[in-house]
Amino acid sequence: MAKRNGGIIGPANTPTSSVAAGVWRLRDAFNSTKNGTWPLTRSVATNSLRFNSASSDYLNRTFGTATNRKIFTFSLWVKRSALTGNIGYLISAGTDASTDIDEFYFQGTTDYLKFSAYESSVTQFEIATTQVFRDVSAWYHVVVAYDSTQATSSNRIKMYVNGSQITSFSTSTYPTLNFEPLFNSATAHTIARNLTSGSRYFDGYYSEYYFIDGQALTPSSFGASNASGVWYPIAYQGTYGTNGFYLKFANSASLGTDSSGNTNTFTVNNLTSVDQSTDTELNNFATLNPLVNNPSTVGTASEGNLQYLTTNAGYFGSVSTMGVSQGKWYCEIKATAKATVSVFQLGIEGDPNSASYNNYYTGQSSTSYAYYGLTGSTYNNGTPTAYGSAYDVGDIISIAMDLDNNKLYFAKNGTYQNSGVPTSGATGTGAISISASPTSGLYFFSVSDGGSTHTITVQANFGNPPYAANGYTDGAGYGNFSYAVPSGYYALCTKNLNTYG
Repeated sequence: MAKRNGGIIGPANTPTSSVAAGVWRLRDAFNSTKNGTWPLTRSVATNSLRFNSASSDYLNRTFGTATNRKIFTFSLWVKRSALTGNIGYLISAGTDASTDIDEFYFQGTTDYLKFSAYESSVTQFEIATTQVFRDVSAWYHVVVAYDSTQATSSNRIKMYVNGSQITSFSTSTYPTLNFEPLFNSATAHTIARNLTSGSRYFDGYYSEYYFIDGQALTPSSFGASNASGVWYPIAYQGTYGTNGFYLKFANSASLGTDSSGNTNTFTVNNLTSVDQSTDTELNNFATLNPLVNNPSTVGTASEGNLQYLTTNAGYFGSVSTMGVSQGKWYCEIKATAKATVSVFQLGIEGDPNSASYNNYYTGQSSTSYAYYGLTGSTYNNGTPTAYGSAYDVGDIISIAMDLDNNKLYFAKNGTYQNSGVPTSGATGTGAISISASPTSGLYFFSVSDGGSTHTITVQANFGNPPYAANGYTDGAGYGNFSYAVPSGYYALCTKNLNTYG
């Protein structure tokens, strides 16, 4: 079975070995039953919503009068994209960010999870975990249950991640008995942004977003463990209360639609149908990995880590969060911007750490292969070979990686270069032959620039594009691509890894 990294993290699905800085091999969440399928039939969200801080994306709604401001529950699945320096707001409520604001968020300097109320310029409660959450390849299920009627103060706020209650806190100031916060009051509530600040937005994905008005629930209302101990979502069967909502992001024309039956729909700000994604906790797609980066000259990842801007201080790039050692895999990379020269180097990488080296580009090592935009040549071990047509901004490059036969193919806007035939198997018509033994044991899709004084911007589509694609899926029915996926090749996501990896 192929090794891979990225997936759903649950109590029994923890990292087992590091293959690169910030890249982990994880047990596959789907190997829990005899046939590899999920153990329950249920109706849960099959979409997520991708937020990008640079686009000032957020949702907002002013709540009506609550049934009970002393008791409520938030539950959602979240996949972070940006870490330190970015405050990941799950929700905020209040009237003034300086004096009256309640917040639930990932803290931006240390990445812990915090739930707090600062009202009338006084901290009313503040709960901050010692545990940090820095895996940008994983989906987390986060639940906070508030019940200020409890006699014991520590029972008034309970926090859970992936089904397990968190009991270790760096800060634990609990609310007074029967305290009513601004959460669930008739005031403004904002998802993915600080209440009033124009600079504090969230980067990442939300799925299965519930608010339950009037009940303090445990994670078992929203999830369960499979036979391997991996936490997965189930459909909530209870009532919602007056202000309760369920955001499943199923309607691309109205992404803030409340599916609880309460019509507590949120206003959408700066989000479009392109921001609806099929990257969810049930099928986790690869993204580019911002943790594999040169720390002194960091490139800029955005759009849920599907867009990447290189620096002009050296040859730099990024790799996918998932790596593979067998099977046939497909992705598309769109060249979206350049500085002066078309120095795009797109391909695959057998040593993911190398993307963080100074003056390293895709195609430089013996197990790295690239298609170079400026000349149309391929690069391997730093050596160019005549191959195909040059490409530039606006072009989409398909990468078909056949690890069963150790062949590689590139297409420009749907036309395979060098008369390549990805379905030719061991014959490898028009293929680039690649090493059967990559440095790390895995191959990763990779992007970089090819000039030490230039920059490029690319958008990666592993099946969950940050741009409008043409709806082509792989043979398993997954992905949204601009061009037809060759028969037998698959999008890089956890469901396909389980079946074909």
